[in-house]
Amino acid sequence: MHGALHGIRIIEVSQVLAAPFCGYQFALLGADVIKVELPDAPDCARGRGPLEELNNQGIGLTYQVQGGNKKSLALDIRSQTGRETLLRLVETADVLIENYATGVLQGLGLGYEDMRSRNPEIIYCSMTGYGDTGPKATKGAYDNTIQAASGTIAQCNGVKPGVSFVDYAAGYSAAFAISAALLQKPRTGKGCYISASMLEVALSLMGPEAAALQAAPGASKRKEAGISAFETADGVLMLGAFKPAQYRKLGRCLEDIGYPVPILSGITAWADIWANSDAIRVALQDIFIRQSAAKWQVHLEGWDIPAERVATLSSAIAEAQVSARGYFSKSPANPEITLPLAGYKMSAGGPDLTLAPPSLGQDSREILEQAGLKASEIDALVQEGIVK
Repeated sequence: MHGALHGIRIIEVSQVLAAPFCGYQFALLGADVIKVELPDAPDCARGRGPLEELNNQGIGLTYQVQGGNKKSLALDIRSQTGRETLLRLVETADVLIENYATGVLQGLGLGYEDMRSRNPEIIYCSMTGYGDTGPKATKGAYDNTIQAASGTIAQCNGVKPGVSFVDYAAGYSAAFAISAALLQKPRTGKGCYISASMLEVALSLMGPEAAALQAAPGASKRKEAGISAFETADGVLMLGAFKPAQYRKLGRCLEDIGYPVPILSGITAWADIWANSDAIRVALQDIFIRQSAAKWQVHLEGWDIPAERVATLSSAIAEAQVSARGYFSKSPANPEITLPLAGYKMSAGGPDLTLAPPSLGQDSREILEQAGLKASEIDALVQEGIVK
């Protein structure tokens, strides 16, 4: 069975995380995704990861986690011949994704207008740190600098989260925009230009906080003990009593096992939560420390109150729940390596990993032949170093 996006062709002129991850979403769903890299300066993610042997082969794990199901074209787009070759390829494509700094591809004659002149229906997605307008439009960025610029690190008490979540959220956001443009095209008969901003994605992830700060700049952050972390006898437990009704249910749960907290029965509105949060927290701290996290999970889940022990990543990926869902898939090239799929399942046409991440230039000749280049033309490009 074909994936849901079988028949869609995407050219991904990309590097590092955000755009490759965006392209990976389409590749998992059966789209024909062609990753274009410079022969002498490929995606630096190819050399990153904990296994040096793979890094040296140009297929490091940082590259592999978003490189499967794609084809690789090593093409020097800095040369006139290379640029013309890419434009010929664009004539056969539905989408182009790129994440160079604003203006870089335009300066090479590979901007949206250049590509639209060759393919009026092309959907061109430019993924940058700050978007293509404004005083920071041409400024380079990485996930960590966007976390700093967006206020994310400040919101986390000055500590940078140890994951590249902005890159990956930007990839999802751009994939959604591209999908919308693909649905729009049959109605309009036209392509679309998309400017995706990592900064705006980061702010979107803090939407409630950003809106509240603008509406009430002097307001302090609301305290909510029911969605806080508590020390237990053997670890930290994250409690998930969010709504007023869940506070009351928590009170009944604790009273049932001999730990009454009278204040919980009087929580009927958000204002009650905010006004009594400090007192509730003190009471819960004294209670949760008395038993293990595992025992508390049994008690709380018996009352349908969400709670989870704060887990390490190593324990999280070994969870039976993750295995049951089949989130990780064995690499088609190496069964000892497992790679992530997608965070959803579909009854038909869903995500599937069938092809190993390609080595640099692995599919160059095949791709160019399909674009209409003759064998002699491809040989000449290889001899000139424009294609690998």
